Amino acid sequence: MTIPSTTVIQASPSPSPVRTRGPGVLALIGNTPLIKLESFDTGPCELYVKLESQNPGGSIKDRIGLAMIEAAERDGTLRQNGTLVEATAGNTGLGLALVAARKGYRLVLVMPDKMSQEKIFHLRALGADVRMTRSDVGKGHPAYYQDMAARIAAEIGGTYVNQFANPANPLAHELGTGPELWTQMDGRLDAVVCGVGSGGTITGIGRYLERVAPHVDMVLADPAGSILADYVRTGHLGQAGSWLIEGIGED
Repeated sequence: MTIPSTTVIQASPSPSPVRTRGPGVLALIGNTPLIKLESFDTGPCELYVKLESQNPGGSIKDRIGLAMIEAAERDGTLRQNGTLVEATAGNTGLGLALVAARKGYRLVLVMPDKMSQEKIFHLRALGADVRMTRSDVGKGHPAYYQDMAARIAAEIGGTYVNQFANPANPLAHELGTGPELWTQMDGRLDAVVCGVGSGGTITGIGRYLERVAPHVDMVLADPAGSILADYVRTGHLGQAGSWLIEGIGED
């Protein structure tokens, strides 16, 4: 049989009873691969995707889960065997649950009732105490998921993570995701497209690129029904609608 010159065949190593221990799960967060999309017609552009799904918890939110918990440890608001409380659409909760389980913290998560059962089951499997609340109310209502999480944290003496106002959220991307992306692209970058939930990803990457490459455009990809794109364009809050994509957009 003729083997094409581009094909390399390697013999499998013999099985060994000795197994080396890999890194802990938290060491696997970040440094995600970047791939070029070859099958789409992108015109004159080259399109790349950073595979944040390759984080151990399955999303980019692992980065901020680790960063926010470690920030709370450093500033003393989170102590040994403490309890974390957060409002989440799911992915931040998964990142926090992963880190909390590894570090021995209790985690209470408040979620709107429109989120998928699969996410809820996954969070509970990781040990989180998941509490559901109404999704048909807005900020200021006691049943709104962020207001409810803040109240629970105050009632039980827990640490309210508050990804929406936590400086460790965008900082994780300013110090991590942004530099990774710039390095992987060898500086050949014209635009970055992000969905927005808490706003941490687009803010942190944007801050980093503003310093090293201010010509790079930051583009918000917002689902129809969310108020964010209209707010960026006009400066005014429009009418909120509904959308099917979980974890991005704001109402």
